[in-house]
Amino acid sequence: MKLNYKTINKEDIEIILPLLRVVNTTTPIDILRKRLHEMSAYSNYECVGVFDQETLIGISGLWYATRHYIGKSVEPDHVVIDEKYRGKNVGKLFFAWIYEYTKKKGCEAMELNTYTSNRKSHKFYYNEGFEIYGFHFLKILRENTEFY
Repeated sequence: MKLNYKTINKEDIEIILPLLRVVNTTTPIDILRKRLHEMSAYSNYECVGVFDQETLIGISGLWYATRHYIGKSVEPDHVVIDEKYRGKNVGKLFFAWIYEYTKKKGCEAMELNTYTSNRKSHKFYYNEGFEIYGFHFLKILRENTEFY
């Protein structure tokens, strides 16, 4: 296994769709595709990947913001490691790279959300030194109130 890490160009953002489907099975693919392109257009978003040689095996979106309570922060989003590579330290190595990468961009803190049912991610983030400071609330404003 030869790991390398890099940002995913906006023009290539659709290469993350197969991994994104692992954590998002309910959103129709055309909506996911549209949202990815919309997200990629924001100046405070980028997507990074971990590759085994040239094969994409892990992804994380990175949202940047300055918050009154912590300063410049980054929020990893839609973090996924290919199932075949789980339990092989890939997530830990990927996050070590993300920490350094975002510190070089001036980030002082990292915060994230994870689904309450995703217990494996909770264990991972606890082991990475994350602490729970609050709750993430969601209210759907569109007419169709389904979560997708």
